[in-house]
Amino acid sequence: MTIRYQFNKTSLQQLEKQLKVRVRALPTIKNKESALRVEVKKAKTEVKRLETLLEERITRYENMVALWGEFDTKLVKVDDVKMTVKKIAGVRTPILDGVDFQIGSFSLFSKPAWYPDGIELVKELAQVGIEREFFSQKMMLLEHARKKTTQKVNLFEKVQIPGYEDAIRKIKRFMEDEENLSKSAQKIVKERQQNKEAEV
Repeated sequence: MTIRYQFNKTSLQQLEKQLKVRVRALPTIKNKESALRVEVKKAKTEVKRLETLLEERITRYENMVALWGEFDTKLVKVDDVKMTVKKIAGVRTPILDGVDFQIGSFSLFSKPAWYPDGIELVKELAQVGIEREFFSQKMMLLEHARKKTTQKVNLFEKVQIPGYEDAIRKIKRFMEDEENLSKSAQKIVKERQQNKEAEV
């Protein structure tokens, strides 16, 4: 990124102002990045925990596979997934508030005795699966925001701040050189006038 500037006081003041803004913003952006990094780690841990939990629940009931053939899959439906949005380090992330299930009617006398337990099991598996999906989405959103924030930190630290400092240094040197040349020219003119006056 090239910083455009002119060799004058106005340009110098503008560059100093831009530099000051970036230097002040950098600690805040760094804090945001570290907060996002922590939140991403938490979300990843929760996703892994929920995946493990889901696998455990599924393997626990694998011995009942023959019974699941009799189960009416239309009995349990997800009616509504309640969610809110929460800002974490400035990033809007979904939060699961609850899952409403719609349970179909069935006769306890004509269906096997394990049906109510089967319904609860299906609800539990669906709940864990939905929670895992929410945390997975949250993790992706936070990771994306963290990457963008890291890019901004790097842009400020490695490109813009050094660029502005370099431009300011060049303008100051130019203005000092110009001032020195002006003083030298004034001295030369003054000396010539004194020499002319001495000759007269």
